[in-house]
Amino acid sequence: MVSLKNIFTDAMHLFFPHNCLGCGSDLLPKKSMLCLRCISSLPYTGFETIENNPIENIFRGRVDIKSASSTFYFSKGHLIQHLIHQLKYKGNIETGQYLGALMGKNLLQSGRFSNIDYLIPLPLYADKEFKRGFNQSEIICNGMADVMNVPVLAKNVIRKRYTDTQTKKHRAERWENVEGSFAINDPVKLQGKNILLVDDVITTGATLEACAVCMQNVPGINISFTTLATASK
Repeated sequence: MVSLKNIFTDAMHLFFPHNCLGCGSDLLPKKSMLCLRCISSLPYTGFETIENNPIENIFRGRVDIKSASSTFYFSKGHLIQHLIHQLKYKGNIETGQYLGALMGKNLLQSGRFSNIDYLIPLPLYADKEFKRGFNQSEIICNGMADVMNVPVLAKNVIRKRYTDTQTKKHRAERWENVEGSFAINDPVKLQGKNILLVDDVITTGATLEACAVCMQNVPGINISFTTLATASK
């Protein structure tokens, strides 16, 4: 006999389908955005477990950081590009939080990102955030916070001026574009703290570097970086 619960579940699925964002399959865990097949296809870097990994090497000699990592490789046409596009340009907040949770789980398991006091999303310029309606890095942080049990500290580090898109700029041009564009509202709150600065995609690292340069004069601060994806493999 078909139970009322099963009838209700089938009806809910009909009107509110729960499908994989990757392949569209409806065979996926209840609280997951991806089916098991798509989850297994995600291009994890494994950098969170490796000292002197390629992300840390980007910043060697440029800025003093404790650790750095990036969870996925980014490539055009891949599922990761689609998921990031869903977050940034389609306003799919749930996708960003889901990806943040995957990041947080990996960082916790690595043991190299323990004792973090605050997750700090790389800030957007206020006008840009207003037009988009959210800061994608803050959405990612919210997903990480649920897993890592670490508070998100937004709006303390700010981007104080507008900067052009970095997409088509060379490394030197990227640095010139973002140099001096960050500020801290309350440096005292960061004193002696272990900070994890979070962004969506890293290419040359110029924006993260500029933000860290702004923060590194706070007494006793330890800065680490993590991003959802890295643009190079």
